Amino acid sequence: GRRIYAVGDVHGRADLLSKLFMRIDADLKARPTADSVQIFLGDYIDRGPNSRQVVDLLIARRREHGAICLKGNHEDYALQFLSDPAVLNQWKKIGGLNTLLSYGVTPTRRDNPQSQHEVATALDQAIPDSHRRFFQGLGLSFTCGDFFFAHAGVRPGIPLHEQSQQDLLWIREDFLLHEEDFGKVVVHGHTPAREPDIRPN
Repeated sequence: GRRIYAVGDVHGRADLLSKLFMRIDADLKARPTADSVQIFLGDYIDRGPNSRQVVDLLIARRREHGAICLKGNHEDYALQFLSDPAVLNQWKKIGGLNTLLSYGVTPTRRDNPQSQHEVATALDQAIPDSHRRFFQGLGLSFTCGDFFFAHAGVRPGIPLHEQSQQDLLWIREDFLLHEEDFGKVVVHGHTPAREPDIRPN
């Protein structure tokens, strides 16, 4: 009896997220329901130009609609960077530079521990407290009836309530190639697809 709107990776596209909110709101107006939930599957930051604005939009959406926001591997990287600046190069390879720029932080061209630490300090000072609480409070999974929501997927053979953070955020082929039942319908993001990829299991 609950309607679920599940949204995959946003990746800094505040423009598309705003349009999506309008579509959800229009659908709720056209087809009213007493019980609905909006679930965002992680990867709000990196790659696109407006990571900071996306987080602002999601914080407001959660306040107004009780939306559920899960953690993606890109949020995990950002949090890692704040505590371990040495991961900067790896984070930049998956779009972290765009997130830094959206918070007004421009890394130097130098690639040494001191400059990495300086960038981490600058980001730490640039992130609003509301964004810090948002990142630190992201859940790893959510269950609703016959549906299980996670960013990347689940490890076959492991009960859903015992899944590791590593798999929930990063798994790909071992999950995607598995053809047996998982116990629930697993709804995930992480792996790009042009259309919803609905499989028998």
